[in-house]
Amino acid sequence: MSHGRPGEQAEGVGSRNMEDDASLKFRQQLLLLHENLVAEDVAALKFLCTDLLPFKKLENVKSAVDIFQLLMAEEYLNEEDTFLLAELLYRIKCYSLLKKLGYTKEKVQECLHEKGKVSPYRQMLYELSENITGDMLKDIIFLLQNCLPRRQITLSALELLILLEKQGLLTENNVQILEDICMNVSPDLLETVSCYKRAKVSLPQQENTLPIKESSLFRTGDIRVFTSRQETSIKSVGSNIDDNKAANLTQGFSEMNLELPGEFSNVENESKMTSYKMDGPHRGFCLVINNVEFDGSLQERKGSCKDAEELERVFTWLGLDVRTYKNLTSWEIKDLMRTWQHLQDHKDRDCFICCILSHGESGAIYGKDEELVSIRMIMSHFTAKQCPQLFEKPKLFFIQACQGKEIQRPVYVEADAQIPELPTMQQSFSPSESIPEEADFLLGMATIDGYASFRHIQQGAWYIQSLCSKLQLLVPRGEDILSILTEVNEDVGRRVDRLGTKKQMPQPAYTLRRKFIFPVPRDPPPSQQHRGF
Repeated sequence: MSHGRPGEQAEGVGSRNMEDDASLKFRQQLLLLHENLVAEDVAALKFLCTDLLPFKKLENVKSAVDIFQLLMAEEYLNEEDTFLLAELLYRIKCYSLLKKLGYTKEKVQECLHEKGKVSPYRQMLYELSENITGDMLKDIIFLLQNCLPRRQITLSALELLILLEKQGLLTENNVQILEDICMNVSPDLLETVSCYKRAKVSLPQQENTLPIKESSLFRTGDIRVFTSRQETSIKSVGSNIDDNKAANLTQGFSEMNLELPGEFSNVENESKMTSYKMDGPHRGFCLVINNVEFDGSLQERKGSCKDAEELERVFTWLGLDVRTYKNLTSWEIKDLMRTWQHLQDHKDRDCFICCILSHGESGAIYGKDEELVSIRMIMSHFTAKQCPQLFEKPKLFFIQACQGKEIQRPVYVEADAQIPELPTMQQSFSPSESIPEEADFLLGMATIDGYASFRHIQQGAWYIQSLCSKLQLLVPRGEDILSILTEVNEDVGRRVDRLGTKKQMPQPAYTLRRKFIFPVPRDPPPSQQHRGF
């Protein structure tokens, strides 16, 4: 029997070694991904693969490695083609892990139309689950108790959807049960289902990416700000934001060299940007000022205590020392800022955060005594000159308050606005005008100037509840604060009140010089702790 020439044998062995090396490197990549995916991510991947993999095999999945094995067995994944895995990571917003597969967020987006395999139906269900809060889930389970197993089990939103599918109550062509649930529990969610139905009618079957939803844009104005040396421009859609206000907002951001987070930032510069130091002995202080009751004509802010409690839970989970203050007068707010301004303990902290929940006017918030306090004045207490202990450290301010008035209140949603009879400040403000002229500040406003922000009298404010939800979801995935606030914008911008007539768009502005990334806490997020994960 011929064994071939020595040279041929050596060439064959070398080829096999190269293949083995490539396979080993590929499996090492998968193992690295596995180590960076938490239980919630695995559950999301498992759900998104429901239409692609045998269901009985998926039921036995315990880890990301189990999913990778199934994908390889079904020939969806190999060392030469990792796009499906990249798509799955993209869908669950684990953007930082894409580079381990040689992809970027933008590259995946480009290829989705042609190569995407996750159906619009599965995308819709997953998006819906991401916006179902713990309280909403309890209400849904109560409504569906006749459809669920009699034995007491703890269900996540994804598990509940799978159960409805198993029982034939929910299919790609019949989402009526979702519409009924949304109408009863939270009409805000209904737009996600409606968008899917519209897309199903208007798009060809092979389209695998959900279209940009009309409601994802603030109907009264789509504001885009470009900074640095590029031309600063603003685009307004609709007629409810007048040209002067748009011009003022543009001018404010241009003069302050402030940027909006998200898709409009410079990608090249972003990739080179370093992060703020967040490894000190203490994370920092977080103040929560919660004004619920007022001395005069302003209405009680029902639901705000739920927001304050949620902020305390989430920021405590993130390692901050949270201090909550309730019903402060304008003088007490100013005095409190002076007290914290002179605190020496800041020097051992990584950052400072302040959350204010109140009624408001353009560029200001109300004290309990119904006197206005300028947001700029509040923030100016923590400049390098006034508070040297926080020099070059990130200072974040989140404001839940209206920035306009004369809002018609719906039945189930209240506006954080002043009553029309009270005097207003004479000039309009943009968030950029409230930030001190120096680096390391971020101001997250619940709404843009001149418009109302909304608060459910039981579930809390749209903006605060979304902020807390996205922090819990995205901090464990390593996302920076601007990316998280972009997600908050998308979430709040999609919401409508029960009558379908009220909308809201948050407005962040910042002078941050680096990425602000919270270290991932060891404990699971508060929402998982309460839901028994």
